Amino acid sequence: MKTIPVYCKNTQSWIDVPKGSTLEDVYQQIGLDMPYGPTNCLVNNRSEGLHYTLNDSRDIEFQDITTDSGLRTYTRSLFFVLYKAVNDHYPGARLRIGMPVSNGYYCTLNIQGGVTDEIAMSLRTYMQEIIKADLRFRRVTCHTTDAIDLFRRQGLMQKVKLLESIGDLYTHYYTLDDTADFFYGSLLLRTGQLRVFDLMRYGEGLLLRIPDQKNPDLLRPMKQQDKMFDVLQEEHRWQDIMGISTVGELNRALQDGQITDIVLVSEALQEKKIARIADAIAADQRIKVVLIAGPSSSGKTTFAKRLCIHLKGCGKKPVQISMDNYFVDRVLSPRDEKGDYDFENIEAINLDLFNMQMTQLLDGEEVELPFYDFTTGKSTMSGQYLRLEPETVLVLEGNHALNPRMSEKISPEAKFKIYASALTTIMLDDHNYIPTTDTRLLRRICRDYKYRGYAPQETIRRCASVSAGEEKWIFPFQEQADVMINTSLLYELAALRQQALPLLEQVPESAAEYATATRLRKFLTYFEPMALDTVPPTSLLREFMGQSAFKY
Repeated sequence: MKTIPVYCKNTQSWIDVPKGSTLEDVYQQIGLDMPYGPTNCLVNNRSEGLHYTLNDSRDIEFQDITTDSGLRTYTRSLFFVLYKAVNDHYPGARLRIGMPVSNGYYCTLNIQGGVTDEIAMSLRTYMQEIIKADLRFRRVTCHTTDAIDLFRRQGLMQKVKLLESIGDLYTHYYTLDDTADFFYGSLLLRTGQLRVFDLMRYGEGLLLRIPDQKNPDLLRPMKQQDKMFDVLQEEHRWQDIMGISTVGELNRALQDGQITDIVLVSEALQEKKIARIADAIAADQRIKVVLIAGPSSSGKTTFAKRLCIHLKGCGKKPVQISMDNYFVDRVLSPRDEKGDYDFENIEAINLDLFNMQMTQLLDGEEVELPFYDFTTGKSTMSGQYLRLEPETVLVLEGNHALNPRMSEKISPEAKFKIYASALTTIMLDDHNYIPTTDTRLLRRICRDYKYRGYAPQETIRRCASVSAGEEKWIFPFQEQADVMINTSLLYELAALRQQALPLLEQVPESAAEYATATRLRKFLTYFEPMALDTVPPTSLLREFMGQSAFKY
């Protein structure tokens, strides 16, 4: 029997394995002790399912549910079990999975009489039976036309539209007993690996709950996110009105020459929301400070600029101030547990200077504003002086704007709080959601390369630190906002594809960041590319793509 050498990063050793072995075979041969078991494996820094066959020498690293890629694999597998439960109990009912909210995934089910507690309990019980049966997820590779015919017979027309629009000769899908489904990432080997989950009625649909990544024996704790849920529901209603809720539908519209209408309607809807916020601010004479918060790459800066334009139209004199200019010198920034600069930490902000200047301004004094140079990492005084006039409204934007520590010296009635985030609501198809974090990462890759001199590999490397900071410093305060706005645009991933793909190709295979880069590259290829000059110069997207009408 011919063997091949494989380097296992988990054991930091070379082993000889029979040629043609699956990753499942190799895991058993090595005898690794992973308490939660393997979910997937990085093969030459690229995530693969455990069905993957080794025919040449490779570097491998088994992952479990405590890793990002492992949790994605677990979650996708759980989606499939839910779909099978729905398909077996309610044939023909349309299940739409997606919209992360309350630390779970909101799902809609078009069923006569609507979703009840009894229906949720019945589906959960049947899912438990499927898991107990330890059924195998099987991967099938075939001509794309055969997969399209299969999904058309099943009535999964969103998958049909997606596969027809991308034009691949071959594709793959998964089967679970007699049920077939398509997922753009790998699944687990067996249903028995899904040890922790819950399903409950939520709003008019279902909430699928998943394990806590840090403690997989427990479910993620639920969060009350009523405002976030309302924003996401509104977005989906508009998408249904436009007839574009999935990438397959978007691709068809682009191929049919409808891009101009899609862009104009998307921008108009966003503009209308900004105008309404400005009207609400201008109607209350007590409001002197507008605080705009949100996670990295949410487009807070451009949103603030557009809000200022509408405030001027309401007779106000807005003054926009970026809280980024209150960063301490980079060398003074706090560091995370890995020793990297933790720019998401509120202590990276000169809180004393910020609160002092806000107090002085509201007391009618003149102050000199600071300026932070991202290239040098230095904070200096800008030479720009400011004194408030009667109709002046300060528009302050930054990651920590909703943190009470940032505005503790400002009276509550003088503040108007806004939470802005790029909440991706378009889906690949009914069972494949697009993580909001991926959209924001793609925005950040384009912006950091163009304006901050960061290579894509560096931006991806810092992604985990940024996400951890957002979980700690930003998300806990989002429901305290007076209003939320989604800064994502229906067409934006088709536009970002043009700039992001070449940048992602710069990440070398030898880099740990290659796994994320290849996942994003594969994901972007599902989108029909669109001409960049179709994006208006006033679009929020221009903050990341360049050629904006605004100055930054």
